[in-house]
Amino acid sequence: MTIRQATLDDLDALVNLENRSFASDKLSRRNFRYMLTKANATIRVITASDRVLGYVLVLFSHGTSMARLYSIAVDPDARGQAIGSQLVQAAETAALDHGCVSMRLEVRRDNPASLGLFRRHGYKPFKEVLGYYEDQMDALRFEKNLAPHLNLDLVRVPYYQQTLDFTCGPACLMMAMKTLDPDLELNRTLELRLWREATTIFMNTGHGGCGPYGMALSAFRRGFELEIYVNETGVFLVNSVRSPEKKEVMRLVQEDFVAEIERLPIALHQGSLGVDALQEKFEEGGIPVVLISSYRIYGERFPHWVIVTGFDEHYIYAHDPFVDEEQGETVTDCINIPIARREFQRMARYGKAAQKAVLILRKSSSASSA
Repeated sequence: MTIRQATLDDLDALVNLENRSFASDKLSRRNFRYMLTKANATIRVITASDRVLGYVLVLFSHGTSMARLYSIAVDPDARGQAIGSQLVQAAETAALDHGCVSMRLEVRRDNPASLGLFRRHGYKPFKEVLGYYEDQMDALRFEKNLAPHLNLDLVRVPYYQQTLDFTCGPACLMMAMKTLDPDLELNRTLELRLWREATTIFMNTGHGGCGPYGMALSAFRRGFELEIYVNETGVFLVNSVRSPEKKEVMRLVQEDFVAEIERLPIALHQGSLGVDALQEKFEEGGIPVVLISSYRIYGERFPHWVIVTGFDEHYIYAHDPFVDEEQGETVTDCINIPIARREFQRMARYGKAAQKAVLILRKSSSASSA
């Protein structure tokens, strides 16, 4: 048997294998073509006498160090020959070659063969997802650390997926507040309430997003202590807007926010936090919410908020509230994402002006979950 990279010449064999292996949730010919030509992915096939006996599809995340084993299949007539194990090993090798340090995947709860396969290879379940598959079968989400020398003992930050394109900031704020106040209920009503309170930014089209000042005030009003770090005092993210009228609205709203902050016990710093300083704040009990440029993850230039969940010698870990479902992402891909420290330093800025913003949340003795 030989394991190699799949090519477009394997399309017919891949589609045939998919149809023979699965009754539902099948990849189409179009799906396979996209994965082979455009996706940030790899497909490895195992062959014997020029016949494809199995394949494994691995997705990579732009700008992060995490891989996802998206699909694996073995020809029903070739089972019992350890082909699945060879494909899992090939997937892990591909992930490591791509600079990834962890692999995640979902398995049907009613598939004992696959469950056993991944458990034997050291994958550990960390979440059950009800009704995940087309036929409403539940899934178990698994993860394996591909670099066991790294420390993945992370703070248990609950995950909340943003429900609208412009609510990444409120979603991150909710995750940070829930970490510090476990009694806080996370729901869409709170997400939209925070967005209404914190919005300062007009986008070129659609609804506005949230800047650091409004978000800080929203958290403070709910009983949390705040530090704000911004590297300049001008109107935040104003260069994303062309309209003079909209720029003036942004200026007035920001000035009002800052004036209120200056009357409150909120620490407002002009400057930026490097990775080491961010880690120090984290180890002191602060929960960092950081503005990044989405370009290094999604290839599109828009401001985006993430929440830091941990550190080790080589990586920063973060929850990303945005799940790019059009690219096949699931929540699994967005939890505790490992990002190389140097890469995080590059992405933690936005626009030509390289504007930076970090919020550090801490629990106050007078906090409430109002």
